[in-house]
Amino acid sequence: MENNGKTRSKRSAIIIMGLALFATQFGAGNLIFPPFLGRDTGSHWFIGFIGFFLMDVGLAVAAIISVVANKKGTMDGVTDRMGKIPGKIMVSAIIICLGPLIAIPRTAATTYEMGIKALLPSIPLWLFGLIFYGITLLLVIRPTKVVDIIGNYLTPILLAVMVLLIVAGIIHPIDTATLVHGAKPLNAGIVNGYQTLDGIGGVPQALMMITAATAYGYTKKEDIRDTVAGSALISGTLLALVYGGLTYLGSTVSGVAAAQGLDQAPLLMFITGKLLGNFGAIALTIIVLMACLTTSIGLSSVVGDYFETLSNGKLQYKKTVVTVIIISYALSNFGLTNIIKLAGPILGILYPPMIVLVIFALLDRVVKNDHIAGLGAYFALAASLMGNLPMGPLSDFIAKMPFASDGLGWIVPALIGCIIGAFIKMPEKAEIAEKIGDSMDDIDLDLNN
Repeated sequence: MENNGKTRSKRSAIIIMGLALFATQFGAGNLIFPPFLGRDTGSHWFIGFIGFFLMDVGLAVAAIISVVANKKGTMDGVTDRMGKIPGKIMVSAIIICLGPLIAIPRTAATTYEMGIKALLPSIPLWLFGLIFYGITLLLVIRPTKVVDIIGNYLTPILLAVMVLLIVAGIIHPIDTATLVHGAKPLNAGIVNGYQTLDGIGGVPQALMMITAATAYGYTKKEDIRDTVAGSALISGTLLALVYGGLTYLGSTVSGVAAAQGLDQAPLLMFITGKLLGNFGAIALTIIVLMACLTTSIGLSSVVGDYFETLSNGKLQYKKTVVTVIIISYALSNFGLTNIIKLAGPILGILYPPMIVLVIFALLDRVVKNDHIAGLGAYFALAASLMGNLPMGPLSDFIAKMPFASDGLGWIVPALIGCIIGAFIKMPEKAEIAEKIGDSMDDIDLDLNN
């Protein structure tokens, strides 16, 4: 039943979009890092979880809301402070990394390594990849249906299995969380949350939510803002609950000798086997498959939407997603370990400037001088380049910065860039445009009231 031209009520649209966004964000990295964090922080797991929450869920929600909350109400409103062309180049680089270069190839490789390889060893990676990406293509080829497919069908399966695992661990914990000597819970949480890369993915993932809101009949800026922001909060809440549960499960093996020294994926397999017995391997395969498949579908849709919009329709959605899936399949055959090695330095370079831009997009109506965010982002980018690439004395310099041991050596340079930017006056034309924009927003608010 339609409601004033809307195919869904706003509440229904927000719920479905929130579930779809949760499933898209909850990928393989999100699944394996919280238990690892819990084991390494032991009885202080909750403090570690707070750090993880801030750098993962908090940044992801902020990034999505920043797209619809800035004055332009678009992704350009977040990145244009670096300049229109540099901003588009950086977002395009992020989209490529989140799409065919790293994140989508990692979904099939992770599913194979953590489930299929153990249950069906006779199936090679190349054959599983064909099946996995074939399903992705079938479900992503119709963009207006992506959110419905993920939100209505795939997410409930993923949540059901996750709840089963977490509830089993709460009712019958493997062991008691112990004190881990030398642990730095908050720092460990921040570093693990940073590695999941949800924050950097939030801005482009907002495109999928905007597309869904428009498909549901919401075309006014304030309606799109409300539905997308609401879906981000729902996704953030679900992510926080699941991450908290998984971190707790990890803490229950902090004193178990057999769990010590295990890497992220083997540790999760160990916990699942202890809690669910013989059923554990099957349950874990279902969890990983659902998490990775929904992420693959969602990110393929994001890439297709972005490049179709960027090219003004010259790069058609369907042709783009087919190309993305073919490239992703090819790269997935290099294996999970090699993909992770490729991802580290690239994403370490792109993440810091995007964090700066997201923060100032949320402060859009308070901080009027774009040079503050722009120079802050450039300084963060320069510092992250020095910190992730071998640059001799420059790399050594960044390594001595505050917070560098936590992978956050870019923070002080970014602050310096913001301070310098504050002393650079905006061009007069830009100031006039800013005032006109404020006036139009006030008129729009008056009309809506």
